[in-house]
Amino acid sequence: MRNILFCGYRDWSKKIYKSLGNEYKSVVNLIYVTEGDNLSEFVDRYNPDMIFFVGWSWIINKDIIDNNRCICLHPSPLPKYRGGSPLQHQIINGETESAVTLFEMDNGIDTGDILYQSKFSLEGNLEVIFKRIVNWGIFGISKIIDNSYTKVKQDENDATFYKRRKPSMSEISIYDFEKLTAKEIHNKIRSLQDPYPNAYVVCKDGTKLFLKESKI
Repeated sequence: MRNILFCGYRDWSKKIYKSLGNEYKSVVNLIYVTEGDNLSEFVDRYNPDMIFFVGWSWIINKDIIDNNRCICLHPSPLPKYRGGSPLQHQIINGETESAVTLFEMDNGIDTGDILYQSKFSLEGNLEVIFKRIVNWGIFGISKIIDNSYTKVKQDENDATFYKRRKPSMSEISIYDFEKLTAKEIHNKIRSLQDPYPNAYVVCKDGTKLFLKESKI
């Protein structure tokens, strides 16, 4: 039986893990890792056939990437939107379509060969969007476990990169109301729903009013 590590801690990634665990329980020992500090210990103990990173935030040791088959799920149509907070950047930028991309990790940032990519809609709130990511994530990881995929190199000419967003960037200021359309503000609010740092306005007494939902 093959050992496969599944690294993730967010609710949506846990749903992918549970579904795959049920689907492959007779042929794969799927081990769930939720904290970066424990990763090296799990790698040493199980000598995994491959390691999936799904909704993972910790920096991965270079030795682990160099000596193991590491595969990452990135919610963007790579090579576009490499880097941090890809979902938020896409929605805020007015994109209406994204993709679940699974790629083989190397020492670059989201630069490895693509093993699977499937488009999904960015319409609706984050809860609905995450359901789409879960469904396509399950399907894509299954294809890789079953060795049913084709490697595709990323085209560097199409690459874009974004930094991880900071909580302070969730503020909607008076200047935003002056220069942005209702749809642009709505996109910012829905892109920052839980579990992310919610959009907010700062009131005259310095307190923050958080905006979790909006409609046009």
